[in-house]
Amino acid sequence: MVSAVFFKILKQDALVNLKEIDAIARTYGIRANGDISKIQLIKSIQISQRNFPCIATAYAGECDQMACCWREDCFDAARET
Repeated sequence: MVSAVFFKILKQDALVNLKEIDAIARTYGIRANGDISKIQLIKSIQISQRNFPCIATAYAGECDQMACCWREDCFDAARET
């Protein structure tokens, strides 16, 4: 489970940088290689959390997962695709 410190980081900053995501991933035993994208790493974390790997799929700017800690990153990534 992600520690309260990481959730605090996620809630304070609208968007999370790759270094912070890598630290969160490590708490789940996920080791990022040099070629993994921010989105791929978040999907790996979502799977480890037993959640649907839905990051970057809010194409219409809508999402019913109000408590998701990746919400702002999701909307941002969906706009880029």
